[in-house]
Amino acid sequence: MVVRMRATRSHRGNRRSHFALNGPRFSLCKDCGAMALRHRVCTTCGKYRGRQVLNVHAKIEKKAKKAKAREKQGA
Repeated sequence: MVVRMRATRSHRGNRRSHFALNGPRFSLCKDCGAMALRHRVCTTCGKYRGRQVLNVHAKIEKKAKKAKAREKQGA
């Protein structure tokens, strides 16, 4: 079966003009001033809407300890 009315380049372009992707929206964290994604916990200080939600320092220490153990095991 053949397409009866072929869409022209301009018609196709007009239809595709709404397909563009939007980048993520960032806001300044009120506590530490770092850029953070909206409606999510700040990855720098671990706070959301003024409350401490994540203990970021403990998470970093745990990751370092794990890496050290892996390095010790491999050596």
